[in-house]
Amino acid sequence: MIETTQQAERLILVTVCTGSAEFAQQSLDELEELVDTAGGIAAGRLIQNRENIHPGTYLGSGKLNELIELIYSTHADGIVCDDELSPAQLRNLEDILQTKVVDRTLVILDIFAKHATTHEGKIQVELAQLKYRAARLVGLRSSLSRLGGGIGTRGPGEKKLEVDRRIIHERISVLKAELREVVRHRDVTRQKRSGSMLPMAAIVGYTNAGKSTLFNRLTGAGVLAEDQLFATLDPAVRVMETDEGQKILLSDTVGFINKLPHNLIEAFRSTLEEARYADMILHVVDTSDPQMDLHMYVVYDTLRELGITDKPVITVFNKMDKVAGEAVCRDSRADAVFRISAASGQGVEELKEGILKLFRSQSIFVEKLFPYEKAGKIQLIRQFGQLLTEEYTEDGIRVTGYIPDRLFGQLYE
Repeated sequence: MIETTQQAERLILVTVCTGSAEFAQQSLDELEELVDTAGGIAAGRLIQNRENIHPGTYLGSGKLNELIELIYSTHADGIVCDDELSPAQLRNLEDILQTKVVDRTLVILDIFAKHATTHEGKIQVELAQLKYRAARLVGLRSSLSRLGGGIGTRGPGEKKLEVDRRIIHERISVLKAELREVVRHRDVTRQKRSGSMLPMAAIVGYTNAGKSTLFNRLTGAGVLAEDQLFATLDPAVRVMETDEGQKILLSDTVGFINKLPHNLIEAFRSTLEEARYADMILHVVDTSDPQMDLHMYVVYDTLRELGITDKPVITVFNKMDKVAGEAVCRDSRADAVFRISAASGQGVEELKEGILKLFRSQSIFVEKLFPYEKAGKIQLIRQFGQLLTEEYTEDGIRVTGYIPDRLFGQLYE
């Protein structure tokens, strides 16, 4: 039997630096990680310093000639631009370079297509891809007709050239209808969770910050946790139980990234909005990443775009075991800060206590004597709050504890 393996594509990373040279290099470092996750190889880099990106060809004419030489000398299969290209830029670059041209958005979409496993995830990814392609049918004429593998060709991209706007928009309408049905089911599930009265915390953070590892550590969920970008796309909700018996729902969400494509935010809005319905945000930060401050800014900016600005925040500086020396761990926007290693368990117990303390600050302290015929109400405190003391007397059961304010009325009925 003859075995064939697909050779990884060699791609030149290209960006236009309109500001800090250090930021441009860091952005290309992240683009290289994206290309690697998508299955490609970075064959070289090219940076042009300009006041503005060229509206027609992304790069200036001099750099284009330099790029052509770099493509030939490195035997590259194509280029990846670190910004989203307009249809005109994409078409002009392909005509000039006579090679494959993709942008950062298409690489991210490709990774999402690679990692989507559930029905909802596949709908969301295909919807984002089709919206991207609908505006670029002319510019994508070659990649739309390309068969086989390659970055930017997974999913609906493997359609023949003759697919026109009308057919794509019809498919978008079908996907939107399917997604609305999925969202309706998600809303029903969310309402059932809210009916349970358990407090909920949403884990958010930059991609590959260790969210899923922390989620597994706190809940024992066993969800996929790998050292790569966007390893998990589908949200998961599990119960975390503290040593005091307090149960808290935790939600793991898709990771954020700089220049996250707008179509992806729109398609995954129902997934990302799990954080909107949480009582608290757990913001996970990779402390070992030199771009930590930028990543924190991107997370807060994405939350702002989603309209999530009124939740208490605990910032979790993760991967402390990978930090050499003393790390500066500050977040002025957080209500509390913890330094942990989700992989080793360092600081996780302190974090659990901190989560409980913050929830407790949002709860009401209760000190009450329940007659024995109403002893069942004490179960509300056990299940949804924290029972501190329980004393049996002749007149009834005297308890102290904390309970969510929304249950206060039920307790005193």
